[in-house]
Amino acid sequence: MKLKVTLLLFLNVGFFAFAQESLTYQKPSKSILDLADYERAPTVSMDTKKEYMLLMYRPTYKTLDDLNQEELRLGGLRINPITNISSTVTYLNNLKVRKINSTAEVQVSGLPSNPKISNISWSPNDKKILFSHTTATGVELWILDVATASATKLTEGTVNANLGNPFNWFSDNETILVKMLPKNRQPLLDAKKDLPTGPIISNTSGEKSQNRTYPDMLKNKNDEVNFENIVTSELYKVNLKGDAVLFKDAAMYFGERISPDGNYIMLTTLQKPFSYVVPLYRFPSRTIVYDSRGKEIKTVNEVPLNEIIPKGFMAVRKGKREMAWRNDKPATLAFVTALDEGDPANKVEFRDEVFLWDAPFTNNPTSLVKTPQRFSDVTWGNDNIAIISDEWYDTRNTKTYLINPSNPSEQPKLITDRNAQDVYSDPGTFETKKNEYNKYVLAIENDNAFRIGQGFTKTGQFPFIDEFNLKTLKSKRIYTSSYKDKKEDLLEIEDFKSGKVLVQIQSKSEYPNYYFRNIKKQNSLTPITAFKNPFESIKDVSKEVIKYKRKDGVELSGTLYLPAGYDKVKKEKLPLLIWAYPAEYKDKNSAGQVTQNSNEFTVPYYGSFVYWVTKGYAVLDDAAFPIIGEGTTEPNDNFISQLVDNAEAAINAVDALGYINRKKVAVGGHSYGAFMTANLLTHSNLFACGIARSGAYNRTLTPFGFQTEQRNYWEVPQVYNTMSPFMNADKMKTPILLVHGEADNNPGTFTLQTERYFQALKGLGANARMVILPKEAHSYVAKENILHLLWEQDQFLEKYLKN
Repeated sequence: MKLKVTLLLFLNVGFFAFAQESLTYQKPSKSILDLADYERAPTVSMDTKKEYMLLMYRPTYKTLDDLNQEELRLGGLRINPITNISSTVTYLNNLKVRKINSTAEVQVSGLPSNPKISNISWSPNDKKILFSHTTATGVELWILDVATASATKLTEGTVNANLGNPFNWFSDNETILVKMLPKNRQPLLDAKKDLPTGPIISNTSGEKSQNRTYPDMLKNKNDEVNFENIVTSELYKVNLKGDAVLFKDAAMYFGERISPDGNYIMLTTLQKPFSYVVPLYRFPSRTIVYDSRGKEIKTVNEVPLNEIIPKGFMAVRKGKREMAWRNDKPATLAFVTALDEGDPANKVEFRDEVFLWDAPFTNNPTSLVKTPQRFSDVTWGNDNIAIISDEWYDTRNTKTYLINPSNPSEQPKLITDRNAQDVYSDPGTFETKKNEYNKYVLAIENDNAFRIGQGFTKTGQFPFIDEFNLKTLKSKRIYTSSYKDKKEDLLEIEDFKSGKVLVQIQSKSEYPNYYFRNIKKQNSLTPITAFKNPFESIKDVSKEVIKYKRKDGVELSGTLYLPAGYDKVKKEKLPLLIWAYPAEYKDKNSAGQVTQNSNEFTVPYYGSFVYWVTKGYAVLDDAAFPIIGEGTTEPNDNFISQLVDNAEAAINAVDALGYINRKKVAVGGHSYGAFMTANLLTHSNLFACGIARSGAYNRTLTPFGFQTEQRNYWEVPQVYNTMSPFMNADKMKTPILLVHGEADNNPGTFTLQTERYFQALKGLGANARMVILPKEAHSYVAKENILHLLWEQDQFLEKYLKN
């Protein structure tokens, strides 16, 4: 019965078209199905000391029944009002524990039947693991004892997980702060039964504000009442026996942060008025610090409704923001305020100022440092050392500084000044380790910090570890991965003195596995896991990163797959599939850098065309499609011409190798890649057909910016109109398969975008097919829908490309 209902929904969404097709769910051909229908390997989580690992299992896909649940869409949330947890959660269904120095996996005992596990959280001392279990009627809190691999329920299904992770460990490893449903909670209003008492009225203030097109906003007074209902919680202290003591009365708790020493708790609550145009994180809020017994110490922040914000990605609200406990101090708050009123258009010497504020906040906050650009991040080290960074989107610049938190008058020392998109110059990320408060701080050994870098270069990817001297600000390379037939990811340094590093190693046909590497001993590699390759049928396909140039000299790249056994001497002419996603840059050098690694393990999934290498296609995956705007020119000023040039260069490159029939080329993409696909089919004759999934095709429906476009429609109407496939639907002459999730939750890519674009194409006589996937959001997760999607794509490509 549920399947019939779902299919009725599928048919109803096409009511405007002239012809609908009654079709039940299909499965793709065997070679694709064998790859798609596989068993997912577990995810691994290790304790800090690397003594134990938690193996977390989940189904490869959700089911349509998983998606067919009660749902409220309020304030940017999607909530199951019966269970009181996000309706989009992906659950684990099993847990195992393993000692890292052993191969024996121990099944966790005591787990609930049919477990639906989420919100995994290790205790500060790594001896316990908290998790939630969602029943048919609510969320329960459970605890896992790591040493005995046994699980116990702590609470009934009254936990409120509607705003995400509902619990926090105290530093004593014995107490947990838990958000629970209020005992006097009122029933939700029913829109069908509880009639409105008046119209919906909104006003403007006369101030300019460029808000993106957000989904799932509040729409009326009933929504306001229900929103307040679902986000309101009581706070309890729960011990390891399950005893619960009320800590704070009911309120709309939006953030709970315990000080490193455990003596203070900073609680943020949402306030009214709510908004119908922005999500809950821009609603008013109040932040109060309490002591561990619940006594109010200080109101440290009051944030008004934030509907009005200046234009630009570097725009921020006025007042205190980024408020958090300093990890290296017992109880010191750090926060940032804008010195340019949050408006990037204002010209000032410094954009932001960072402040420190010691509990119990009897003194005023003290200034720590001012940043020339917008504050980005801080890594605390100790009394005398911290690393701070700032950024500016318009120039793509980012800077990193060494500061002395104990002496604000001491000038910050510049460490790096670089283009954030220049991956070849990326110096890496500073390594951290846990301190006495079990908080992560900058790892410092003998005046040296350490940076782990991804190691992209012109000749390949070679991850590295650098020793960075905090006095001389000079770097010394202490390890470089030398693999040319594998890919090594350096995850974290476990022992700085001995040189023990946790790494992950993979190849084209070898599943990613964990190892300990000793960087001070040559070829010292100790395996930790041994996960098998679930995709044996494609282990022998040809895979290489090819490099080529656009006609203006911009260097491009893509990962080329050829069928197993393909004869590169005889060179049979194959049909070519190109999968891509455009990216914006401010300079040609960064745009031309290669971030693909041909030794990365090949994982076929619905987000690429790799499946079709088993059916005799050549596939160019992750083809580079840079859109460049240098100087005062914005990337989108020449979007269409650059898009076509990128496509032409890709086809020319593979054709020059002699592998393809250039008359049989298809292009595809998801989201902005779908937008790209529709434009390529509209403005070029390079392709035989295309597949566009979950895209936005009418940019006037996202008038205050999209993707990385900061200008609004009324500033550059010609850019919005030229880039919109909907506005140029009369030019479409190439077959296109349009796919969209029925419940898309991504800003701007409403399902209506595909429905209206299809209606235009249909009315203008274009060759188009539209498939709406029931219950799916922006990313597709249900097995029934994904397998049917692969069938649709396969049928479409066989009809319009291969044959």
